[in-house]
Amino acid sequence: MNKLMKVNMHKPERQSGFSLVEVLVTLIVTSVALLSSATLQLQSKRSMYDSAQRTTAAHMANDLFSRMRANPTELATYVPVGTIGNGTLAVPADNCLNPAVTCTDTQLAIFDLWQWEQHLDGQLETNNLGAAAGGLLTPTVCITGPPPPLGAGAAGYYTVAIAWRGLTNTGNPIVNNCGAGSGNYGAGDAFRRVLVVQSFLSVT
Repeated sequence: MNKLMKVNMHKPERQSGFSLVEVLVTLIVTSVALLSSATLQLQSKRSMYDSAQRTTAAHMANDLFSRMRANPTELATYVPVGTIGNGTLAVPADNCLNPAVTCTDTQLAIFDLWQWEQHLDGQLETNNLGAAAGGLLTPTVCITGPPPPLGAGAAGYYTVAIAWRGLTNTGNPIVNNCGAGSGNYGAGDAFRRVLVVQSFLSVT
């Protein structure tokens, strides 16, 4: 009986709960999982933003071509000297949206191009604080017409190249030089995105 009691007295007790090492390992694993999830979510948001910007650029290019087709005698007016974007164009003297104003084809082309740039810059869409809420980030647009001897204004292929700033460094695209070297797209234009759309336009 005494021997049995001695054995029971020296028998180790079972421990319950978690050790400090187990808690630390659990915290580390949970932290890594949460960090990975946050990183994936951030990458997903950036991809969605870039996709939305590219969709906007494509819509804007097609919209400009639609305006040019509707006013074919003024194709040369739609091809400005240099680039546009970021409020480059001055407000036209004639508001062609006003029913009381009768615009010539030239005046309509000037107004069209200015209004289109306003859409591109997001100035026609504002948030509740009055800040621009649409358009592209730091856009630069290059519009070119047929090469000489025909030149802009003649029937032929017209090109709209739209550059904007992306959120990630993807390297400088070489598809078109529009906006390159402007300083708006990071060192070496590494954040520059470019969409180029070409269409044949007739003068009739």
